[in-house]
Amino acid sequence: MPRRVLDVGQCVPDHASIRTMLEANFDVEITRAHLPADTLSQLRTGKFDLVLINRKLDEDYSDGIEILKEIKADPKIAATPVMLVTNYADHQAAAVAAGAEYGFGKLEMAQAETLERLGKFLGKERSKGVKE
Repeated sequence: MPRRVLDVGQCVPDHASIRTMLEANFDVEITRAHLPADTLSQLRTGKFDLVLINRKLDEDYSDGIEILKEIKADPKIAATPVMLVTNYADHQAAAVAAGAEYGFGKLEMAQAETLERLGKFLGKERSKGVKE
């Protein structure tokens, strides 16, 4: 059974890159959200194994960490693992301080460390080139 990922605030090319990386390495089903309202609505009505939030939301360029804070403040969805997608270490640190798991940057998607971090929530990594 695939793990469910909610990808929040990514532009089309970045979402495509993240989707490709996740689908190549894990058995996942990926859903998109764009802003806080649709993100919170999807989390409250469905179960997700991981939420990936862009540092700056593509739709309005607001800070993704604000959605993280809203998720962690809601007892019904606070336990859902969240990662911030950013190349900036200071933003990663702020996200972790707000309750996120240490995420990754778009420049780090192919790194073994990133896949290992994701594997904690998405299950065993697939053998390269094998799609189940």
